[in-house]
Amino acid sequence: MALTPLMIHDLAGAVLGCVCQALDTAAGTVNGQPGCPACRACVVPGAVAWDSCDDPCDSKGGGGQLTVSVARIYSSSDAEFPSESRIVQGVRGCGPPPMLALEVVVTLLRCAPTFSEDGCPPTCEELETAARVLHVDMVTVYNALLCCLPGTEQRRRGRRFVLGAQRTLGPEGGCVGLEQRATVALPGCAPCPDGESP
Repeated sequence: MALTPLMIHDLAGAVLGCVCQALDTAAGTVNGQPGCPACRACVVPGAVAWDSCDDPCDSKGGGGQLTVSVARIYSSSDAEFPSESRIVQGVRGCGPPPMLALEVVVTLLRCAPTFSEDGCPPTCEELETAARVLHVDMVTVYNALLCCLPGTEQRRRGRRFVLGAQRTLGPEGGCVGLEQRATVALPGCAPCPDGESP
């Protein structure tokens, strides 16, 4: 299977759709849990900008910002995945690595309680509510990737992947959230330029 020009972008879009659907399902199951952000859910280039953690499109008061981006792509192999391969390329013309590894980053931001207009800090109840939303989001994003990543490749055993550490972001600037990384295996072959052969 050759790498197609849209393979990486299509995979990022599939991850976005999967996580968004899982967030909506969690919102229907857990009372008071916001769903997928209504108008701030997108695939983004490069590092994620904290543009907004509230969502003016969400009449239910859920809001947030959900993004999927690609951190890096590198050579690997069946035996070394997810480690970076140290096999020298280019010895015999167009010889692609046996596997490529793609690091995908899922970032979800929600509004965090902050100081009131009178300068009072958020109450313990407000902080606990925000923590509960964050903790449900953490489990939901983790489970979503665990369940849907194998199905993003049409192989008998599904796609190979490794879930990295999930970390909490913020609170900062009125936002709090999470970042989940996953390293996904892609086929390493690509069409060679005219006149070259593997």
